[in-house]
This record gives sequence, C-alpha cells and structure tokens, in this order.
Amino acid sequence: MSSGFTWRETKPADVPDIHRLLHGLAVYEKIEHEFTVTPEQLREALFGSRPLAEAMLADVDGKPVAVCLWYRTFSSFAGKAELWIEDIFVEPEHRKKGIARAAFRLVAQRALEEGCASIGWNVLDWNAPAIAAYRAMGAVGREEWTDQRVSGPALVALAGKG
Repeated sequence: MSSGFTWRETKPADVPDIHRLLHGLAVYEKIEHEFTVTPEQLREALFGSRPLAEAMLADVDGKPVAVCLWYRTFSSFAGKAELWIEDIFVEPEHRKKGIARAAFRLVAQRALEEGCASIGWNVLDWNAPAIAAYRAMGAVGREEWTDQRVSGPALVALAGKG
C-alpha cells in the first residue's frame, strides 16, 4: 500500500466503525434518510452464518478512516462472477492520499484471484471528483444503462402483498 494507511480485513469487533463510516457515506451522498441499517444487521450480513458481503477498513494511526464493502454478482454473458463494490467511503480529511485507489486495487486483485470477469460499482452523476478518479483508473461508464429500483410500498405492491 502507501505509507500512512493500511487496508485490512474486518472482524466482528469492527462493526461500529463500519456502521459509522457507512453513515458518513449516506450523509455525503445526501441520502441519510435511507440509512436505516443497524449494527446488528451489518454484523449478520458480514459475519453471520451466510455472509452476504465482505468489507475492509483502512486505518490511519490505528483509527479506521475508510470502508470498502463488496459482494459477488454473476454475469450470465461472461459466465463468471463479478465483484460489485457497493460502498467505498474515505473520511474527507483523508482523501487524495491514495486510500480509495488502493481499495480498488485490492478488490481487483481479489477478483483476478477468484477468476472474476470484472469489478463494478455505481457513482453519483454529480460526484465529478470520483468520476475523474475512476476514469484515471481505466473505468468506463455505462452511460447507456439506467439503474432501476423497487423498494418500500412499491416492493410490497409488486410482490402482491399490499
């Protein structure tokens, strides 16, 4: 990595820091109202009997200052898994130090080790600094695709339960 920070795998004792950093991301993305996950839910999702995702933390001087959370998806066209980075967040005072880029490098290394076709993630269209950094890493935007989501009452209605 780079001097000054270290990315590491997480353990159950890290859940409060993971929760704190994810909350920071929700605030940064202006969607704090959507942040409803509890530490208990995170613990189950990351460390339960059937983990749904993995996470790592970046430490500076022994304090977690960044989080990266990902999970596996499947590309039916490639016939291989993809690692999907759901969240990456670096506290503002620690940005522009290579912390996020190092996280992407680690996830990319893992993807290659696991025989994955790619890594992927979303970025908000107003986050110009992140988009520029992603382009510098070789990422290509999928401008022709628009994400869709059904949640809340619409999910209940679609399921025929409401």
